[in-house]
Amino acid sequence: MIKTNFNVEIDEKRIAQILAEIEKDKMGGWMKLPRQYDMGEFVKIKEVAKKINEDSEYLVCIGIGGSYLGHRAIIEALRPKSETKIIYAGNSLSRKELEGALEEVGDADFSINVISKSGTTLEPAIAFEAFKKKLFEKYGEAAKNRIYATTDAKSGALHDEAVENGYIRFVVPDDIGGRYSVLTAVGLLPMAVAGVDIDKLLEGAAEASGSAVKPATEYATMRYNLGIKDYDTEVFASFEPATMYFNEWLKQLFGESEGKNKQGIFPASVIYSTDLHSMGQFMQDGRRNLFETIIDYPTDEINTKVVQAVKIAHMQGGIPVLTITPSSYDEKGFGELVYFFELSCAISAKLFGVNPFDQPGVEAYKNELKRLMGEK
Repeated sequence: MIKTNFNVEIDEKRIAQILAEIEKDKMGGWMKLPRQYDMGEFVKIKEVAKKINEDSEYLVCIGIGGSYLGHRAIIEALRPKSETKIIYAGNSLSRKELEGALEEVGDADFSINVISKSGTTLEPAIAFEAFKKKLFEKYGEAAKNRIYATTDAKSGALHDEAVENGYIRFVVPDDIGGRYSVLTAVGLLPMAVAGVDIDKLLEGAAEASGSAVKPATEYATMRYNLGIKDYDTEVFASFEPATMYFNEWLKQLFGESEGKNKQGIFPASVIYSTDLHSMGQFMQDGRRNLFETIIDYPTDEINTKVVQAVKIAHMQGGIPVLTITPSSYDEKGFGELVYFFELSCAISAKLFGVNPFDQPGVEAYKNELKRLMGEK
């Protein structure tokens, strides 16, 4: 069970209304997912993961934003053992990064998991073309059996290509947005290939769908109360370097869900104790427009002492410090955390009066990029 270090009075009537709105929302499918997962797809994910482990030294996961951050966060945090190494592509437009990934695969056996709702997002589309070319050069027509497309169920460029070429397909659900999709095939297939116990992951999320409602509501309310008092920056702090990408997922989750209509709290992150020797001075004595959310993963005794020292020093320095403690540092604990933060974020966005599930600002940049690319 998630533990916190705070109690706050909540508006029971408003929270009940918000929870009902989220559950009824056309993009609220993630709420019931852990308890109502399509077991047919779940079995298929495990079977495909086994095949990839048997025939591939590498699985190239191609996606950006919610199509890769969530599962990368959990894989890198848990560092499970697997015969297949996961590498990532299509999360930037850097030619150097793409060439580096192609070189790393080299002549090894590999497969591709391309993850895109539409198939037209520029970054993954470019990476997919490059790796697909390499795959066909190596395997010929048999390359089609090594491409796994996680995409829309009915339409879109990637869906149509997958159907035409017979790629094995998994579905990006219509009622779950990218940043809330960690516990769908978007995240479960790469995690299963990497050796993550996805049964335990869903078990943790399923338990949190009941036990995490109260702490998530309190956390969202605390964030809102601080936000309206001009604490406009939240620093997610972890004391375990392996959780860096979990912080990155949190920044996307909250930034993309809340940052609308000139509302929301800016999400930042640090990894202690490393960042105590860089950002520590600002945290202790800088502007008091920020608050700190410490994710206190159960680790070793030395880290525990550092956590205590940081909390005492920063609170004495005038920083509101919130602490979130998962039950364990394993698949179950991370399943719990994923559901807790998804629910907290959706409630918090609603409290700020914005839609948690759209991203009009991102679409604005994409449209402008398409215009500029078209001109070129």
